[in-house]
Amino acid sequence: MEENMKLATVEDTVEYCLFLIPNEPRNPEKHKEILLKYIERIMTHFAPILVPYIWQNQPFNLKYKPEKGDVPAHMFGMTKFGDNIEDEWFIVYVMKQITEEFPELVARIEDNDGEFLLIEAADFLPKWLDPDNSTNRVFFHHGELCIIPAPRKPRAISWLPTTTPTIPQALNIISTHPEKILASESIRAAVNRRIREYPEKIQASLHRAHCFLPAGIAVVLKQRPRLVAAAVQAFYLRDPFDLRACRVFKTFLPDTRIMTSVTFTKCLYAQLAQQRFVPDRRSGYQLPPPSHPQYRAHELGMKLAHGFEILCSKSSPHFSDSKKSLVTTSPLWPGFLDSLKKNDYFKGLIEGSAQYQEKLEMAKNYFQVSVNQPESSLAMSPGEEILTLLQTTPFDIEDLKKEEANLPPEDDDQWLDLSPDQLDQLLQEAAGKKESELISKGEEQNYDLTQVSESMKAFISKVSTHKGAELPREPSEAPITFDTDAFLNYFDKILGPGPHESDSDDLDEEDFECLDSDDDLDLETQEPGEEASLKGALDNLKSYMAQMDQELAHTSIGKSFTTQKQVEPLSQAADNNSDEEDSGAGESVMSPVDVDLNLVSNILESYSSQAGLAGPASNLLQSMGVQLPDNTDHRPSSKPTKH
Repeated sequence: MEENMKLATVEDTVEYCLFLIPNEPRNPEKHKEILLKYIERIMTHFAPILVPYIWQNQPFNLKYKPEKGDVPAHMFGMTKFGDNIEDEWFIVYVMKQITEEFPELVARIEDNDGEFLLIEAADFLPKWLDPDNSTNRVFFHHGELCIIPAPRKPRAISWLPTTTPTIPQALNIISTHPEKILASESIRAAVNRRIREYPEKIQASLHRAHCFLPAGIAVVLKQRPRLVAAAVQAFYLRDPFDLRACRVFKTFLPDTRIMTSVTFTKCLYAQLAQQRFVPDRRSGYQLPPPSHPQYRAHELGMKLAHGFEILCSKSSPHFSDSKKSLVTTSPLWPGFLDSLKKNDYFKGLIEGSAQYQEKLEMAKNYFQVSVNQPESSLAMSPGEEILTLLQTTPFDIEDLKKEEANLPPEDDDQWLDLSPDQLDQLLQEAAGKKESELISKGEEQNYDLTQVSESMKAFISKVSTHKGAELPREPSEAPITFDTDAFLNYFDKILGPGPHESDSDDLDEEDFECLDSDDDLDLETQEPGEEASLKGALDNLKSYMAQMDQELAHTSIGKSFTTQKQVEPLSQAADNNSDEEDSGAGESVMSPVDVDLNLVSNILESYSSQAGLAGPASNLLQSMGVQLPDNTDHRPSSKPTKH
């Protein structure tokens, strides 16, 4: 996105830009001053939700980007969200709110998958829109998702460019025709569904747990709650070299442990709790038996202590003191602090009080990592932050132990052990399904397998192109009609009436696009000679297919299909056999394949082999609105019979 708006090749990364409109030429220095002021206003305005947020890897941030090529100067940010996809959608919410709060700003956001907002709304996109032509077309403006359309014909609409729009062109279109580029209601609803629960969802995504931790870690987390993410990641991604530092602890000794409350995100808590780990005997961290009422607190504290020790082992305790004063010496800090006070960030707390100082420290940390943007050579690593806090923050272990009696209750972690029904419900909600659409137990018992066959026929009857097939969107969708004559006419147009014209596999893209057209074909304009040629080609094709069927019928492939003859009543089969003997024909009579029976049998066999897990059969059918019931028959599988 930084250069020609292309995403950097970084895994699990989301990039976001904010442009100022109208986009008339400005003095570069003046423009930079304006954008820096906007950064301060944005970060201050959204400080109440950004300051306490615990990020998986990197926080939301904005910095000035000068003009480069056809990309004007703008505000730019990049966040590596790692395993916590909610960080990415929280940033989408923030960017949407920014454009609503500041109508003169336009936001653009994408991740390593590209236009992930379009991916979220893939079921509702217009046919013309695909990853190849979506560049510089998707923006947030006035808090709404906008998509700049592409003209069907060159110069059909004067204000739309005939090629991929540049950023200046896109900004000009957004400022002059905002009502004409608003995304459809279904597309906006699909995106809004993912962010509609914010900002309340921030608290719902947290998990508070009791941990038996060294006192130093408890003090650090009290001032820097976000450092829990770095410690969990250090433990979660540990290697043998990291564990060497944990054979004998040097920074966080086990005999200083106290019981404290730690706030995680659910993602971080799951990463920490679900890993099995046995500490080195030399470390001094010994766990009580699993039956102990506080076993989980001891285990979590032990793992977290290993993460903090790993972080500190990678940092030198003798780093420059200049790093400690970066915040207060920044020229942006006084204005930022004044803005926080005007926005009632401190909630009327008395200046100098313990709670005031705690919020002030959080604001300094937020300013350091999100606003000030220090150079990488001066930026503190998490380990250096921890060591700095330990050196500058005195504490008394006995006082901390007295607080153990007043710890807030910890949250229930039963959400870690979801039942299959709860998991299915979450997946259905994520897919935008209503509870009324879920299959009830009674419906499962009276399930009609003809729905599988009919849905698959509808899928096969869909018009497909070289770009793929379209899935039926609703089970109640009307039957799909397929114009075979029109298709064969196109087939003849592409390949030609005879084999002598072309043997090349290289086809014009223009020819393929005609298969995706919604326009009706006027077959009445065909000449008599063309109709005869088309009929002859069709007869030849049928003859070839019949010969292939005869050859395959006696092979293992042919015998693997169930034919209608195999499932007929015995008396009728006997009559057919006698007729064949009386005919005296030297060739065996071809029995037509029972398409429906083979289709359902193969799908059920594939579904059964999934053993309740995700697989091709369930994924394909669920995408078409068909949900198979659970297999409750635990007997050995046998070949299905037709009823």
